[in-house]
Amino acid sequence: MSPYRPAPLRVLVVDDERPGLDELAWLLERDPRIASVTTTDSAAEALRVLQEGGIDAVFTDIRMPGLTGLELAKVLSRFRVPPPVVFITAHDEHAVDAFELNAVDYLLKPVREDRLAEAVRRVLDSGGTEPVEVPEDSIPVELGGITRFIPRSEVLYVEAQGDYARLHTAEGGHLIRSPLATLEEEWREAGFVRIHRSLLVALPHVREVRMEAGRCSVLVGDEELTVSRRHTRELRDLLVRRARPGGTGRS
Repeated sequence: MSPYRPAPLRVLVVDDERPGLDELAWLLERDPRIASVTTTDSAAEALRVLQEGGIDAVFTDIRMPGLTGLELAKVLSRFRVPPPVVFITAHDEHAVDAFELNAVDYLLKPVREDRLAEAVRRVLDSGGTEPVEVPEDSIPVELGGITRFIPRSEVLYVEAQGDYARLHTAEGGHLIRSPLATLEEEWREAGFVRIHRSLLVALPHVREVRMEAGRCSVLVGDEELTVSRRHTRELRDLLVRRARPGGTGRS
């Protein structure tokens, strides 16, 4: 019988300093136990990458602007299946904090290749090939330099702003780096539909549909939003289907 061989790891590397990021990615790519390396220069962006799936372990710097590596690890600890975390830093004063967060390893810069190989072994021993599961129905947003999660069910409507989108909730707006077309595709099953070239609305939050002089609008929360002529019939059909017993709003 052949010996057990763990599945190759898909890792995410997080470091705001490009030379360190590139060096660590290069070293990891040389390890035959690594299947792929994804890089990002901020913890906030790392959370977005993790939400897309396909990551088994996280190698992160500690000192970064905005969300730090330690704060990132605290967020990851709330995932249903938290990914193994390896801290990589030029300072050793955070070691105690790191291991209180159940870090798999703690490496000092400059990272030696043999020491990094040992960290990879520890990740594999920790079960790092299990798929990472992030909280369902949650979106990471930045507010005043702090990243927090908001439930998608609280989003009333979404407004296009170039390559970004603004999520409108009862508490206010949150800008995320995602085009409206992408959200339209990904959130369709959650009841979000386009009513205008720059607007998506959450059907569960539509309070009224108004028709005046051939113009259609919807009341979402306290906002009245105009529905383009192109999308009026589709919206009314969807709302009628949802109103039927057992209706889901889908064909």
